[in-house]
Amino acid sequence: MHPMSKAPIVLAVDTSDLKTAIAWVKATQDSISVYKLGLEFFLTFGSDGVRAIKDETDSDIFLDLKLHDIPHTVSGATKVIADLSPKYLTVHASGGAAMIKAAVEAIPNTFITGVTVLTSLDGTDLKSIGFEKPPLETAVRLAELATASGARAIVCSPLEISAIRNAIGTGPVIITPGVRPAGSNKADDQVRTMTPFDAISSGASLVVIGRPITQSWVNGSAAMREAAAEIAAQILIKE
Repeated sequence: MHPMSKAPIVLAVDTSDLKTAIAWVKATQDSISVYKLGLEFFLTFGSDGVRAIKDETDSDIFLDLKLHDIPHTVSGATKVIADLSPKYLTVHASGGAAMIKAAVEAIPNTFITGVTVLTSLDGTDLKSIGFEKPPLETAVRLAELATASGARAIVCSPLEISAIRNAIGTGPVIITPGVRPAGSNKADDQVRTMTPFDAISSGASLVVIGRPITQSWVNGSAAMREAAAEIAAQILIKE
């Protein structure tokens, strides 16, 4: 495959083995713009694990901790990881304006990223936990709240991208999980999906991809490198 610039892809580094995580980064960093390190990764490897990944790549780090607590606690937790300088740090937008502002003030050089509605939830789920509005309206409202409170990025389902982009304008970054490359027939845990190209075309800035790339690791690093490059090409060739 011909050389290309990095695609607007966030690779979900979902593994409990640090050596494997580092190998994934080495295999894919020619194609991947951002690496997402989630709660399981952080609880397993802590700050040292994040530094180990940062040492391997010039791609950005997305620390996906989804903080959700009183403002004082979120501020304190955010300050703990400030020295890691992740490009993105997630908080639940439903934590409210004061909580989001506390995170923004605690780590001003990081893009505080407001998570709207988890892609594993549908309208029935939202009603069962007390949200009055359906996913689209709820996500737009939370995105507006988050960006008004200083968040510079938003996480939302692919189906909410257009409405949220219209609501918050062109400035904030929109990151969307729940994308599946063309030809993929599994939605895994997520019930609202879209292809990476369609998500970017709808107004997303970055798309989160995990298993469609990482499952190729069973065939070795070259196979994983090729999988990342092929999915990157689906986006870049059409941009």
